[in-house]
Amino acid sequence: MLLPLFEWFDALRVGDWISNSSYAAPVINVMHLLALVVVFGSLLIVDLRLLGRGMTEQPVASVARAARPWLIGALICMLLTGLPQILSLPIRQYYSPFFWMKMRLLLVALIFTFTLRHKVTLADEARVGPVWGKVVGLTSIALWTLVAVEGRLIGLFS
Repeated sequence: MLLPLFEWFDALRVGDWISNSSYAAPVINVMHLLALVVVFGSLLIVDLRLLGRGMTEQPVASVARAARPWLIGALICMLLTGLPQILSLPIRQYYSPFFWMKMRLLLVALIFTFTLRHKVTLADEARVGPVWGKVVGLTSIALWTLVAVEGRLIGLFS
């Protein structure tokens, strides 16, 4: 269903430039990985707080509000660097099961992060309870780790 789109991506000259450039692909990849580190850091600081670790002297909501701009900025950077990565080898990406698994997991992780996790982090800690905070924190860590692992598998096996 999306093959014509990926074939159109393959016909774009920008993909050839990225693939053939000595600097473009490595710079884009490094920026993507740096953004991933910031995403993980901004998520992990809040998730660890949900697990009762880390910045325990501050309320979860305060930690979450402070980390949110970093999370959103890094996600935007990942989008802006992920698109050129797809454009550089679109047909390879299209036929990679790891790419599609990453995209599915990314969608689930984003929905989870900006709905349930967001509500739990901003809710009164006494109302949420420690068990649900831990469940949400562990789920968040697991989802985003799987997204990163699938992304790495694209490069290794596709």
